[in-house]
Amino acid sequence: MPRAAKRLSAVLVDIALCALTVWLALCLRLEHWVQLTPSHVLAIMGAVLIALPLFIRFGLYRAIFRYAGWNAMVSLAQAMALYTLFYATVFTAIGIPGVPRTVGVIQPLLLLVTIGFSRVVVRYWLGGLYRTMLQREHLPGILIYGAGMSGRQLAAALARGSEQRLLGFIDDDDQLQGNSLDGRTVYDPADLVQLIPNLGVTDVLLALPSITRQRRLDILDTLRHLPVHVRTLPGMSDLAAGRVTMSDVRELDIEDLLGRDPVKPNTELLHRLIHSKVVAVTGAGGSIGSELCRQIAACGPRTLLLVENSEFALYQIHRELEALFDSDTVAPSEGRGDATPEVQLVPLLASVQDEARIRQIMQAWRPDTVYHAAAYKHVPLVEHNPVQGLRNNVWGTWVCARAAQAAGAANFVLISTDKAVRPTNVMGASKRLAEMVLQAMAAESGSPTTFAMVRFGNVLGSSGSVVPLFREQIKNGGPITLTHPDITRYFMTIPEAAQLVIQAGAMAQGGDVFVLDMGEPVRIIDLARRMVELSGLQVKSEQNPTGDIEIQITGLRPGEKLYEELLIGDNPQPTQHARIMKAQEDMLCWSELQGLLRSLEDAMDRNDAAALRALLQACVQGYQPTGEVVDWLHTSPGNSLESNRV
Repeated sequence: MPRAAKRLSAVLVDIALCALTVWLALCLRLEHWVQLTPSHVLAIMGAVLIALPLFIRFGLYRAIFRYAGWNAMVSLAQAMALYTLFYATVFTAIGIPGVPRTVGVIQPLLLLVTIGFSRVVVRYWLGGLYRTMLQREHLPGILIYGAGMSGRQLAAALARGSEQRLLGFIDDDDQLQGNSLDGRTVYDPADLVQLIPNLGVTDVLLALPSITRQRRLDILDTLRHLPVHVRTLPGMSDLAAGRVTMSDVRELDIEDLLGRDPVKPNTELLHRLIHSKVVAVTGAGGSIGSELCRQIAACGPRTLLLVENSEFALYQIHRELEALFDSDTVAPSEGRGDATPEVQLVPLLASVQDEARIRQIMQAWRPDTVYHAAAYKHVPLVEHNPVQGLRNNVWGTWVCARAAQAAGAANFVLISTDKAVRPTNVMGASKRLAEMVLQAMAAESGSPTTFAMVRFGNVLGSSGSVVPLFREQIKNGGPITLTHPDITRYFMTIPEAAQLVIQAGAMAQGGDVFVLDMGEPVRIIDLARRMVELSGLQVKSEQNPTGDIEIQITGLRPGEKLYEELLIGDNPQPTQHARIMKAQEDMLCWSELQGLLRSLEDAMDRNDAAALRALLQACVQGYQPTGEVVDWLHTSPGNSLESNRV
């Protein structure tokens, strides 16, 4: 319609409402249906003659009705206030014969209600609000698990959005169940099976940031078999004070699925080797190395040396730490200790195999403590490139240890792995051999350096973690690829592992092999199933051919084990920390080990894969390689396979 026609329509509607409300006011006053008389018509004409000029003056016909909002309603209220004053003065204070005086009060109230309602109806219809409400019925239905403060803040965030539809709350507190919270019912978790189809629930958001990991795991176990996508808010330590937003909601991480509660760190152990000291971290840009740098920085060293072979990785961790110090604080996690901005950060490009470069770094800065995290850790890659794996993991450790010892370092801590225990791959064997090098060096008398090794399993969120891989595969509709249905692994978060490494190193007396308590091992196939089910999907199998995500078994990769162990023997000793044990591992004396290392170096120079394997079996207790040699150079077309076959 033309704009003038729309305004004329609005004027005619308002005239009709003036007449209607006068008649209704008369009916209410006289308590029967009234037939209009000439005096009543005069009351109607008075209403029109007073209302229209006021409505025009206050711009009620200039407003675009479909977008009329709060300001338009304020203008209407102001116009009606003056209208009431004038109309009541004429028909109540002065009085008109044949028109009851109360009509001057009743009619303005009725006119305010009817005109306001007419504007709302027009905005609802022309503004598309009815279509929006219909569309919301097809949006994902959300239930919030937790009716506390975080749940209410999350509900407010959902109300501000238009992509999801809040259906109510779930809470374990029976005093809240059945009540209404912000107009939404609080349900019993036991009713979820019926609620999902009845309400159209597609997602459950966990707003329980303060519960224990074990309690979270129990809740997830009750939800995993239901056809809903489960997401969560992070823990209280990760939530800043203030309003919760939808951006705080995240996908479930493996920490949520493992149910392991962290142990509060021992602050004295954290600071013993770090505070006001020169500390070096090799492999500073890696998963463990970078977290070590963050935690070390929070403990107030005088100087932190970031030693890294990858230029980009070094740039990233250096920039991150600089940004933290530029903000005058290193945000400490629980137990990290007080932050200090007065830390000298020194980024150093270096390969741990470059003896001259490492020696120059150690002599120039003379670190008090060295954390050696630089290593090749990817089992199949090291299996295909064994010479480089050995040079980096064994000779790199030996180079750094000798340089630290010569520079007078008080402590040298090697980051080891559970794959060093009865290894079936070159990576595990190389890490065990690196441990043996440090054990032998520690046994030599007169060393100014205390050597220690800290052994643990897989860390979550590392570059090789299965969790981001599984999540991406689920997002892409599958399949999830798994090497073996029985494969199990230990898991630990990177921050917890780094904290325990620092604390273990502080307890070292020389040649110690520390083992971190990794909790219970996890079957990877169970983890994959949980991730699928908590995404609101079903695993596709022979028993469930209509499922959503298939799990494909691809077969074990070269050198891969079904199970990992943390101890070679069965004689761990407790320490002053509940999650750190001390292993009693056999070792070779330096004179015997040195000869084997020379033989290994000769075999590496010749790239003699068969000799390397035989020498590793002689050096490393329990090393039992599986399958044939898969060194890419050994199996290349230009190499004689038959002469080197094991």
